Amino acid sequence: MQNIFEYLQSNYLENIGIVSTLICVWLNTKQNIWGWPMAILAAIVYGIIFYQAKLYSDMELQIVFVIISIYGWWQWLYGSEEKNTLKVIITPKRYFLVLLVIFILFSCISGYLHKKFTDASWPYFDSSLTAISLIAQWILARKYLENWILWILANAGYVLMYFSKNLFGTSVLYILLLALAIKGYFDWRKSMMDEI
Repeated sequence: MQNIFEYLQSNYLENIGIVSTLICVWLNTKQNIWGWPMAILAAIVYGIIFYQAKLYSDMELQIVFVIISIYGWWQWLYGSEEKNTLKVIITPKRYFLVLLVIFILFSCISGYLHKKFTDASWPYFDSSLTAISLIAQWILARKYLENWILWILANAGYVLMYFSKNLFGTSVLYILLLALAIKGYFDWRKSMMDEI
């Protein structure tokens, strides 16, 4: 246990990423708009960390997270038809097939490119988790309830991958994010039911 504490003390950048990510997701479970600026900070920090760990698909994901976080910030403020705050709803069925095709195509193409042209670790698994995360982040920005189900799946996979890369602090973070995703699902479902 002492080794984990020494590791966390010597990895200040990872600590900033851990704290900003936890604050971001906790604020998202509360549907608090300030989760979006925290998401931008966390994405920048983790972009650097993943570059250093040669998890290039995850690094690229962080760039997209910055863009989606700006979009989500605006959506949560003005995205409804009345140009005011969005309400939690079920993902429209028309998106399911499109999102599945995006997941498969992104996972296969990104995994292949990272395997062929980089020294990426776990290229297909990493690319699949990236695809799930991109989809989850987009539907989070639209306040679709099912984003939390996707985050549960992605976070479980990330725990395994980061632990294997000796990113122990980040592994613990993703265990906490897994718990927050479960909480987020039930909190958002209750919020949606209260609106009915």
